[in-house]
Amino acid sequence: MQESFGAYIPFVDHLGFEMVFFEDGYSELRYTPEPEHMNSFNVTHGGAVMTFLDVTLASAARSVDKGMGAVTIEMKTSFMQPAKGVLTGKGRLMHRTGSMAFCEGTLVDDQGRVCAHATATFKYLKRDVAPTELHEVSTD
Repeated sequence: MQESFGAYIPFVDHLGFEMVFFEDGYSELRYTPEPEHMNSFNVTHGGAVMTFLDVTLASAARSVDKGMGAVTIEMKTSFMQPAKGVLTGKGRLMHRTGSMAFCEGTLVDDQGRVCAHATATFKYLKRDVAPTELHEVSTD
């Protein structure tokens, strides 16, 4: 279970994203794509790349108030070259209001090559329950 994200996120846990840094409007995450995360060209699927960038940017947005949630309002991703090997995402909170966050982030491969860049807008939401309770499954 990934607790370093401030909440248990089953999809993030399934994909294996690792939080490296999460402070003061910046985030850094690491991702080692598995064979089932590849596309027909044997490189990381664009949907996995976008998900990784979405979580990276949302983490940057939440890093200034880790008790808040952030949901994606919009996101634009530019793919520059195939994403191969261990991937690193770096996010930055560019501007924030009381209810919105505007972020950008870049994904690089293990050779330091930029593979994708994204910008996104997030809406801050208060959590109704403790982060560890968000995705518990009832056994009844």
